[in-house]
Amino acid sequence: MHPSPLRRQLGGLVPPKIATPGLFSGNSGGGLGPLVDFYSKLPKGAAPPRYGGIKARFFSGKNASGGPVLAIIGGLFLIGYTIDYQMHLKHHKNHAH
Repeated sequence: MHPSPLRRQLGGLVPPKIATPGLFSGNSGGGLGPLVDFYSKLPKGAAPPRYGGIKARFFSGKNASGGPVLAIIGGLFLIGYTIDYQMHLKHHKNHAH
């Protein structure tokens, strides 16, 4: 017998011991003890704010710095200077002075 589509979808969300159908079939709430115990151990209140990606790594918290911004500006300057210099050489290659 194959599991139902709903059970397949919920399989990753609910632990197998809690997701058994016997818990919900007329036991008058006696089998809900593990479920209540599981949810009573979860943290209460609002979740702490989370920062993701580059902002969290370089600009938030105790390791915040302007280093990445300066590195990007410096890198763009070096790339621009290199392109400018190569164009200068390309246009003055065949001229005799």
